[in-house]
Amino acid sequence: MPKLKIIVGTVYGGALDVAEQVSPVFEQAGYDVVIIEQPSVNDLIDEPPDLALFCVSTTGSGDFPGDFVPFVRQLKSQPPSLASLRYGLIALGDSSYGDTFCGSGRALDEILADLGAQRLGERLEIDAMETFMADDAALPWVESWIESQGLGT
Repeated sequence: MPKLKIIVGTVYGGALDVAEQVSPVFEQAGYDVVIIEQPSVNDLIDEPPDLALFCVSTTGSGDFPGDFVPFVRQLKSQPPSLASLRYGLIALGDSSYGDTFCGSGRALDEILADLGAQRLGERLEIDAMETFMADDAALPWVESWIESQGLGT
């Protein structure tokens, strides 16, 4: 059974809620799913997943959530080759913050690309100003993403 790791960076639990809501969709598609709340680079290197999904909130002025900062620092200070990593990304933000909307998701996407990881499909950006329950946007996106990328078993 292919392994999916959902890597979460959250401030108030919104990104974790999204991860928990989309997990059964991946299980139905044949994945063994693990949700990781305080990730380290080892989660991607020691036992590489067949697929990764990042669910990341943005805080402050486009910043990473506090629990996610050590992971990002590790990616930058000891950059691993992520050439075999295939991933999707769900970024949560608030468009009332203007230019920093979904800033952490966009920054993570850039970091992962620089390390050779391959994003499958487009990044989903969920705007708290438009979508009260983030999973209302995430669930249909995940279903479509699995289908369009041929990820089901």
